[in-house]
Formats: sequence, C-alpha cells, structure tokens
Amino acid sequence: MSDRALNRPLSRIHIKDLRLRTFIGFNDDEQRKRQDVVINIHIHYDALPAARGDTVSEALDYKTITKQVIAYVEENRFFLLEALVNDLLEMVMAHTPVEYAEIEIDKPHALRFADSVSLAMSASKQS
Repeated sequence: MSDRALNRPLSRIHIKDLRLRTFIGFNDDEQRKRQDVVINIHIHYDALPAARGDTVSEALDYKTITKQVIAYVEENRFFLLEALVNDLLEMVMAHTPVEYAEIEIDKPHALRFADSVSLAMSASKQS
C-alpha cells in the first residue's frame, strides 16, 4: 500500500506514572525533605520509519529521555511546580524526533482534602 493511501498522524509514546522524589515547594518543611511527584510524559513523533524497517536506530529512545528526567528531578530543587514542568518539557522537546510533548506532574497530598495537585504544559515544533 502506498503512503498516499494512508493518512497517519504522529505516533504517541506515554511514559506513565513515573514516581520520583525531589525537593519541591517554598515552605520551610518542603525545602527540608523530599516529596513525591508523579510524572506523565506524552511524546508525539513519526514512528513510521522505525515501524516499517523494524529499525532500532529510527525509533525514539524513550529510555534515554526517562533517565534524563529521573536524574534532573532527583538532583535539583524547585520552588514551583511550574518551573519543574517547564524544565522537563524543554528537555523532552530538545530531542530531534519529538514533534509535540505534554508533561503533567502531580504533587500528591499538596492540599489537605485532595489526592494531588497537578500541572500540565505542552509544546510543539513549528514545521
């Protein structure tokens, strides 16, 4: 079947519920001990070359992206959830094959009567 017969949107990778601990928040207690964060990363890229050739070198290396995220989150401190989400979004978008990404981070138990507070940001590359 020719490429003209198919209209394929970009493929999606979802790194689900990556649970890490970091220093996040501006209150004294938040700066003294690590807190849990739950990270979800949605990445859109053209997976067709990798799929058609079953070629590892054509695939998005999500393992490397995940290792970068883990190292960054665990080795740094953040006052705001907004800063952490933005930093990770820029990190993911720096990978050449990525056309669109969305990062959502939950901060469990941030509010007394809520399971968590989350913030999401997205970005896309202009063609």
